[in-house]
Amino acid sequence: MDHLVIGIAGGTGSGKTTVTQKILERLRVKENVVVIQHDSYYKDLADYHGLTPDKINFDHPDSLQTSLLVEHIKELKREIPVSQPLYNFTTHSRMKETRWLEPQDIIIIEGS
Repeated sequence: MDHLVIGIAGGTGSGKTTVTQKILERLRVKENVVVIQHDSYYKDLADYHGLTPDKINFDHPDSLQTSLLVEHIKELKREIPVSQPLYNFTTHSRMKETRWLEPQDIIIIEGS
């Protein structure tokens, strides 16, 4: 099965979520769409080996586990469901809970 993958990128506050919502509003069939937020793939604070949040540049690409995002996109394209991490921006940590994503015809990546 061929999947349409749409990537939406931009800086903080640039309107990525708004663009994603506008795309979803325009689609006739929303059941065949999965949206993945790159922000869910921020590294856990524990990965910084004792650094405090004020010492971490969360805008740097290395603050995200992009390799896991890419792996999840590949799996979805192979019709394999994935467990997307959930990130708590208050504690700068990944939550124990995850978001189960089913493969769909259209994959939208709301990126950083």
